[in-house]
Order: sequence, then C-alpha cells, then structure tokens
Amino acid sequence: MAIYTELPIYKHGCDLLSLALDVQVQMPRVFKRSLGDRIHAQCVSMLEAMAMANASRGDDRVAQLDTLLQHLRATTAMLRVSHDKRLISPKLWAASVELLDAVGSQAGGWRKQTLGSISAAPAV
Repeated sequence: MAIYTELPIYKHGCDLLSLALDVQVQMPRVFKRSLGDRIHAQCVSMLEAMAMANASRGDDRVAQLDTLLQHLRATTAMLRVSHDKRLISPKLWAASVELLDAVGSQAGGWRKQTLGSISAAPAV
C-alpha cells in the first residue's frame, strides 16, 4: 500500500483544494461563505475519501471511491454555476476543469481496477 500523500490523485486533489481557496478569495463577499465554503468543504471531503480508499480494500474501497466521485460531481456543479454567474474568472474555471477531469479519471480507473480484482478473486 502506497502512502496516500504520494499518490498522483492526492496531489491533484491538493491542487484542487488550493484552487478552491483561490475561488473563494475571488468570489464576491455575498457568496464567499455560502458557495465558497461549500466548494472548499467538498474538496476536503474528496481528500479524506482518497485517504480512506487507499487504506481500505475490496468493497470498502469501492464505496470510498463512490463517495469521492459524488463529492467530485457536486464540486463540478458548484464551480460550473460559479462560472456561469461570473463569480469566478474563466482562467480559474479552466484550471478547475483540468483538475476535476484528472481526479475523476484517476478515481474511475482506480474503481474499475478494484472491481476487476474483486470479481477475479476466487470463491472461498
């Protein structure tokens, strides 16, 4: 088992959290505590799910990865609305799309690999 802080998905997740802080700073004051805090919290939850997925095996890992993907979808929706309402710059939106895609691809691949190893395990 690798140390979760060394995983590429975790590094992208940390970059996404850093971006969430930039988003929060850039937002108008009215939205910083509502939408900005929610985006930040979702990113922290994604990092927690990554750590838990790395520490678990089998069905538990799949459940953690599903949780991670749920947080990812929620974060994507909130960032999309923030961009559509012009609360964040197109530059931040573009950077967030790249990071969200990277995390989503890696989590999906990790999930698929885990499901493959579960189904390939011999029946006991």
